[in-house]
Amino acid sequence: MVAPAPWTLTGNGLILAAHFPEAFVRAHGFLAPYQQTAYRGWLGMVILADYHTSNVGPYRELMFIPGLFRLGGKTAFSVSKIYVSSQDSINNGRRNWGIPKEYADFAICEQPNGVQQWRVSQEGEPFFSVEVRPGGLSFPVSTRFLPPFSLIQAADNELLRTAPTATGQGQFATLRHPESVAAHFPDISQGTYLTAVSIQKFTMTFPPATQL
Repeated sequence: MVAPAPWTLTGNGLILAAHFPEAFVRAHGFLAPYQQTAYRGWLGMVILADYHTSNVGPYRELMFIPGLFRLGGKTAFSVSKIYVSSQDSINNGRRNWGIPKEYADFAICEQPNGVQQWRVSQEGEPFFSVEVRPGGLSFPVSTRFLPPFSLIQAADNELLRTAPTATGQGQFATLRHPESVAAHFPDISQGTYLTAVSIQKFTMTFPPATQL
């Protein structure tokens, strides 16, 4: 399936904002060579998403953004490790935006109290798991109220920049028992957590990328 941008996606997910030590990111953050030289740090993110609809159908996602980078004269975020549960998402994510998606299997177990247990594996071998506990009042979430968010990725020796937007309903959350196999995904417990937000019923738009 060929699915050019823009994409519209809906679903639920979690965003963890954290600061990861530079030495840890450079050694264990899966930085590509172009990211190694451009890494600036500060604010990193881990994103879990359960997309109910997208231009390539439903799928799930685990993403690591180690921090900010200076690329093509612009400061932006850049993904260094990402897994999804759809081959169509892999093919089109690389083609449209240069996002280095890889395949993995996802299992989400949701308890009656809203607690979610995520488990990510390859060929039956788990390499990432975490328990997400949302709580408190729900509040609107929108990228319109935040500083401009953009991603820059390298593809075929070109830099591609895109600026996704999203709206949804959020709740602050806590993460418990994060576990990962270092050969597959960074140990997120090495970060200093700033905030975690569980986002429900979000709508996200991924516009076409521009070349830098």
